[in-house]
Amino acid sequence: MTTKMRFGIVGCGVIGPTHAEAIQTLPDAELVAIADIVPEKAQKMADKFHVTAYTDLQTMLEQEQLDIVDVCTPSGLHGKHACQIMRAGSHVIIEKPMEIQHERIAEILAVQRETGKKLAVISQHRFDESSQRLHELVGQKELGRIVMGNAAIPWWRSQQYYDSGAWRGTWELDGGGVLMNQSIHSIDILQWLMGRVKSIYAYTDTLVHKMETEDAAVAILRFENGALGTIVATTGAYPGVTTRIEVFGERGSAVIEDDRLKYLRLASEDTEEAGPYGGGKKHQADVETDQKDTASDPAALQATTHARQIADMMRAIREDGTPLVDGYAASHPVEIILGIYESARTGKEVTLS
Repeated sequence: MTTKMRFGIVGCGVIGPTHAEAIQTLPDAELVAIADIVPEKAQKMADKFHVTAYTDLQTMLEQEQLDIVDVCTPSGLHGKHACQIMRAGSHVIIEKPMEIQHERIAEILAVQRETGKKLAVISQHRFDESSQRLHELVGQKELGRIVMGNAAIPWWRSQQYYDSGAWRGTWELDGGGVLMNQSIHSIDILQWLMGRVKSIYAYTDTLVHKMETEDAAVAILRFENGALGTIVATTGAYPGVTTRIEVFGERGSAVIEDDRLKYLRLASEDTEEAGPYGGGKKHQADVETDQKDTASDPAALQATTHARQIADMMRAIREDGTPLVDGYAASHPVEIILGIYESARTGKEVTLS
């Protein structure tokens, strides 16, 4: 019988309970402790999941023998807590984003190398059936040469949402606005499908909300493979509209809407080739899920894909392998977002290293 891995969670905000629910669905995982600096939050979540509450992360690390700790604190604290956890001897899963500054990402990776601990960063949509299927098709060259990839994230967040936590929409702890907080998942999937981004030209602005960071952004991308693309994002699109990821190639095209593969057309499956002006019967490839709409409800995430990613981390630990989304993979979408911010600030095209 496989010994259950013991989990802890630090941070009892919106996303903490999703991690807890995901952990409790896995037969070989056991949630034993949670920590939050706000005693009421810690106790409330501990009571709900029948675990021990702590108000200090270090105390939890010292008193509990934890295999894995999930970091669900504000984004600007991810590096501090991840390094603390690895140095204490536990593996770590970080909720997105990995961190909000290049230097802090480099520190996390350095501590991981020093300690030898496993590190995964949540990008649960890589575990969606739609994303996995399209990634496989791209890898098999079924879409031919990829020419364009776009991500559109027209979401809605009220002013009350930003006012509900002093860290929200701040550079210090949120690391940005609609890009760093809401859009990072779509940006990650876009670059996972399209390949690394070479250069960026972008605009950002704050058009609807009272906040430090951006609630609207548009970026033009050139990928290393020569393809072009765009990122269009806002939290000012009432009441929250369809999220789309589009991948267009010379031999096929695909569109993911709200985590479902809504359109797929491959030349290899056509009985007759499209004419000079295109056209032909559209192929609907809807992968049905019960996922709720996070465009208008930030708490609507289901635990299913989080559980798949946590299980992938446990596999990596038992096999001494690498998680699908390790620290190096997770650094790429953050680099893109920081490049967008730099381009918007300087008014110049930014080349990523």
